[in-house]
Amino acid sequence: MEDLLNTEIWNGRTAGDLLTLEFLLGIAGSVVSALLILIIGLLLAGWANRRITGLSRRYARLDDTLFNFLGSIVKYAIVGFTALFILNTFGVRTTSVVAVIGAAGLAIGLALQGTLSNIAAGVMIIFFRPIKHGDFVVVNGQMGTVKDITLNFTELADLSNVQIIIPNSEVWGNTITNYSVYPTRRAEWTFGVTYDSDLKLAETIILDTIMADERSHTEPEPFIQVTNLGDFSVDFLVRVWCDSAVYFAYKADMTRKVKEALDAGGVGIPFPTQTLQIEREKPGSQSMPAAG
Repeated sequence: MEDLLNTEIWNGRTAGDLLTLEFLLGIAGSVVSALLILIIGLLLAGWANRRITGLSRRYARLDDTLFNFLGSIVKYAIVGFTALFILNTFGVRTTSVVAVIGAAGLAIGLALQGTLSNIAAGVMIIFFRPIKHGDFVVVNGQMGTVKDITLNFTELADLSNVQIIIPNSEVWGNTITNYSVYPTRRAEWTFGVTYDSDLKLAETIILDTIMADERSHTEPEPFIQVTNLGDFSVDFLVRVWCDSAVYFAYKADMTRKVKEALDAGGVGIPFPTQTLQIEREKPGSQSMPAAG
């Protein structure tokens, strides 16, 4: 009888140990599966992101900003599905998780209306592309080169290479001036000459100097006319087309070259002057007495 009791106790312990071992093996298997799914998911997300963003670098006609955005969406979508698969591995009912996430997303959306408006504006900017990476723009009163467009903000670098961050809602909801969309621009100057200058000579010097530069376009035809008779000068308005990429340097160079050419041609460039007339008292005259 005692031997039989000892045998039953031993067998009971063996069954309990087997159950514990089976449970631990099940947990270990789930952990290993989850790690494999995580590694594969992260590798797949990174690969998909690189492939999509690489398309814009391979083909010059494709926009970098749009494909960077699409790559990010695909990456995070794969990461999200990977997380659901991992939860399913541990026996978590993913339908309940999705419902909880949806309810939490609604609450978070109400609390973050400003952020969501930036995201919505970012999506509109990326898909409609009023601006893109590398454009020189004026946005919300800020001038600079577009360095990056994310879902939340747009990054500019101003003329001093200072970073400017603008929320996307302020980009999409304001007037955008984009100087990089069209390949050519029209440069405009106003040159003044003195009233006693030979106007025909001045016009010839100004136009010949500007058109001698290889950056000046002959089509459309350049424009030069006297448009104003000022207090001190006769003003010529000059308009010539050039490539957008050289606009600022071209306009500054021509301003200096025209001034030097007018000096060399003997054409005077006016500057504001004032004439002071002093009346002296005649000898023997007496000044009026001051009123008491």
